[in-house]
Amino acid sequence: MEKAAAVEEEEQEEGAAWAWSWGAGTDGQLGNGGFQDHHLPQPLLFPLRCRGRVSFVAGGGAHAIALTGDGEVFTWGRGTHGQLGHGDMENIPHPKFVKFFENYSITCVSAGWNHSGFATDSGQLFMCGDGSFGQLGAGDNHPRNLPFEVAYFTTKHVVRVAFGMRHSLVLLKDNSVYGFGSARRGQIGRCARNQKFYNVPKLIDGFPNCKIGNIYANGDHSAALDESGQLYIWGRALIGEHDDDRPQPVFPSLSSSQVALGWHHALVLSGELYTIGAYRHQKLDPHVSSSEPMQRLNPATSSHDHDDSSSLSTLVKVPCVDGDQVVHIAAGTEHSALVTDKGAVFTWGWGEHGQLGLGDTCDQVAPQRVNIGDKRPCSSASVNVYCGSGFTVVVNSGLAAD
Repeated sequence: MEKAAAVEEEEQEEGAAWAWSWGAGTDGQLGNGGFQDHHLPQPLLFPLRCRGRVSFVAGGGAHAIALTGDGEVFTWGRGTHGQLGHGDMENIPHPKFVKFFENYSITCVSAGWNHSGFATDSGQLFMCGDGSFGQLGAGDNHPRNLPFEVAYFTTKHVVRVAFGMRHSLVLLKDNSVYGFGSARRGQIGRCARNQKFYNVPKLIDGFPNCKIGNIYANGDHSAALDESGQLYIWGRALIGEHDDDRPQPVFPSLSSSQVALGWHHALVLSGELYTIGAYRHQKLDPHVSSSEPMQRLNPATSSHDHDDSSSLSTLVKVPCVDGDQVVHIAAGTEHSALVTDKGAVFTWGWGEHGQLGLGDTCDQVAPQRVNIGDKRPCSSASVNVYCGSGFTVVVNSGLAAD
């Protein structure tokens, strides 16, 4: 009887999809019950009770974390370092409730290459997964397959977390930003000479007198936005040729509302959508045509702290998508995604694993619309897109449970 009920629930989800995934899937990171790549959107098999409740998804190297509006957490994908938080090292091909947090309310999550973090409504920080570079902040380099509370923050209040490949950033309620993990590119701030990693949190200084609104990380990059929309970046060079170990204000003429970091590029939304950095899949594919070329803006908009003569110190405007307004953005290792004000999803960049959702493995230099196959009317307020390393997830949170 229980088996029949489980099958019935799965069939209900497949018949009324509200979440989709595509791209690399060999570790189960697509959450569709299988272990293979998919080049077109597939229903993501959340438990039925999650319908209309998923508020955020964090994509890691090959795992994902879903957060619901009432503070529950579900994980799936690669678990070989314990990053799923279920007490084992198993890969799981469908979202599974993290039982450890059944008596907590989680407000923020992030996924690194092989590590995961969870902040509670009371300001606690829990971590699990790979700790080989100190990215768990535990004072050692050991992995954890169950979430543990990071002792350093027990007397502080964590409000935001953002993880790169092997480093972690934390924003506190008192407006301070901390980093730990890999330090070789300056991504956790200024460190002692030849220090390759820190396994305990360290304060990142260098911010001016401003209120930090959000933090971001991916690869060896780190970034922050203050409440005025000023963007700060540090770590591996996105602008110019040199890494930065102090937050640098860039493009002061912009007032940015969203940022998404990849490994070699970043997206910045400021009314218009721009890319920064050496986007490796920007060369024109002979099989791809674009009705509007990339527009390169005046490098004078960049910070004087960088070499404006560098071709990397310019913003590149992303071609418009049928004149629609961009409202949400996301970036994987080397692919990008957006949602328009009409709820349409577009992707571009690296496509080797099908992570663009276009039915092939071609790269794309300009945004291409993804056919999710959902014919129901939706708004931009309910549709969001998220990227892992080589996979993409879309959630329509506007569909309430029956």
